[in-house]
Amino acid sequence: MKKLSVILLLLAAIGCKLCYSQETADTTVTYRIESYDGNIFIGNIISEDSTSVVLKTTTLGEIKIQKNNIKSRTILKQLKYEGGKLWLPNPQSSRYFWAPNGYGLEKGTSYYQNIWILYNQFSFGLTNNFSIGAGLLPLFLFGGTSSPFWIVPKLSIPVVRDKFNIGTGAFLGTIIGEDTGVFGLLYGTTTFGSRDKNISFGLAYGFAQDEWLNVPVINISSMIRTGPKGYFITENYIISTEGVTVAILSFGGRSIIRNIGLDYSLWIPIGAEMDTFVAIPFLGITIPMGSKK
Repeated sequence: MKKLSVILLLLAAIGCKLCYSQETADTTVTYRIESYDGNIFIGNIISEDSTSVVLKTTTLGEIKIQKNNIKSRTILKQLKYEGGKLWLPNPQSSRYFWAPNGYGLEKGTSYYQNIWILYNQFSFGLTNNFSIGAGLLPLFLFGGTSSPFWIVPKLSIPVVRDKFNIGTGAFLGTIIGEDTGVFGLLYGTTTFGSRDKNISFGLAYGFAQDEWLNVPVINISSMIRTGPKGYFITENYIISTEGVTVAILSFGGRSIIRNIGLDYSLWIPIGAEMDTFVAIPFLGITIPMGSKK
């Protein structure tokens, strides 16, 4: 009987401990909670149980949200308040419009990028310093059988945290349905500045099967935060081949709509043999698919 009493007391103590742990939360972490009715709340979780979450916000105070009404819950990092407004994180801080910079995806985070409907790419952070992506142009949907497919591994090395990063990786592609072998780019880039304000200098060597370009492609890109929901972005290339040099300049921006990044720009090729002005529009979106939690 005495042993039974001791066991019951131990079980009761464990149960109380479990109950208590369910009620507590790390109040230093900031969450973005989106409900099924379209509302978005940002704040710190001060308590939580099996049915609801109590969130402390800066504008509404403490609010109680039923868990069956929560559509998504995301941990927010690199938060910045300016002028009483919350500046949300960049949904694609590891890239400009297309070119990568020295920053990488955090472990467990991922995103989907689409450019002009046809260009589709998924990227996933395997570690805090290494990510892998895969993309496809689904031309087979339009009656063709040959569709480009590629993978994009990337290694990011932080030299000075939030000030100087090095990135290296590859763009390795092939044409599904054709015997074209592998083509692509091997690149390296250095990035000076933070995720919100930086400039990058990169070199890339292109190849197709066993042939390599003799002159590297030069890339100079920059990203500057302009407000709570916007960035100015410029991405520029200098390409030389067969004695001809062409510069491709781009100017545009990124707008953050909820947690989605909308990219837009004009691309302008400049060369000695070009006698007309050409500006090619660019439109893309970036959708975060997962976050470290």
